[in-house]
Parts: sequence; C-alpha cells; structure tokens
Amino acid sequence: MSARAADGTGRELPPDEIGEIVVRGPGVMRGYWNDPEATREFTLDGWIRTGDLGFMDDEGRISLVDRTKDVIIRAGQNVYPSEIERALMTHPAVRDAAVVGMPEEDYGEVPLAYVALEAGAEPDAQELLAHVAGLLTPYKRPRQVEFRCRAIRREDRQEAAAV
Repeated sequence: MSARAADGTGRELPPDEIGEIVVRGPGVMRGYWNDPEATREFTLDGWIRTGDLGFMDDEGRISLVDRTKDVIIRAGQNVYPSEIERALMTHPAVRDAAVVGMPEEDYGEVPLAYVALEAGAEPDAQELLAHVAGLLTPYKRPRQVEFRCRAIRREDRQEAAAV
C-alpha cells in the first residue's frame, strides 16, 4: 500500500506540509459498487481519499492533525473545530474540549463547545467565552459552552469510596 499527503488536486505535498492523506494499493478499495458518482467524490487521481488531514515527515511517517469533514460553515466561512478546541484548552480549568456545528437560522451553523473541566475548577461559560475572545476572530468563537463532566479530585474519590 502507498500513502501520501496531497493537495485538493491530488498533487503530492512536500514533507511536513499538511494535506489530505490519500492511499492506494492492491488491498485498498477501488470505489463504490454501481455508484460512479460516489466513487468520483471518494477518489483523487487514482488515490482513495481517507478524509484525514495530516503530513508525512522526511522518513515517510504519517502524522494526523484533523479531519477534512470536520468543518463548520458559518455564513459561508470555514471554521475548524480543532482551532477552537486548542484555544479552549489553553484555559487552565479546561481538561478537554470538543466543538461541533450547531444549526443556526441566520448563519447556517455556529460553533458549540462541549467542555470537561479539571478537578476542582469552576469557571462559568462566560469566563471561557471571554478567554477565547482574545484568541479567536469573532466568527470562530463558540456561540455557547456546555459542560459535560468534571474531573474528580483524588481526595474526593477517596472520601466517596469510604462512604
């Protein structure tokens, strides 16, 4: 099997340049059965599109950085959830973050952030929104933040186990 990072036209990219990872070889599918249109969308100049964004280093190792379909279209502008997630993760209270597109009547989609907090951290959504406001342009900022889980401090786990 062969793999490489390619630009949108199928041109192989130089080492360390991010593009879509494409593959081909005898064990790789050639297309969709009786669906030439889907096959055309799924292939790129004879290579199979993985949907993964990444780069290859000088030694041919692949590093993945994102997904091609992982994009929010807000009023015609591309917003990449991974960029928002990285901005949220710079806040010391944030343990993990995931951003998805939320349907919105005027803009099509807007970013919605799901956040897991570090143990003992108690910021509110406004604090996190203010934090990313200094890091992201306005159209990339999440419309809202929802908290999903909080890490449990070791002493709280021990206390709960003793009960």
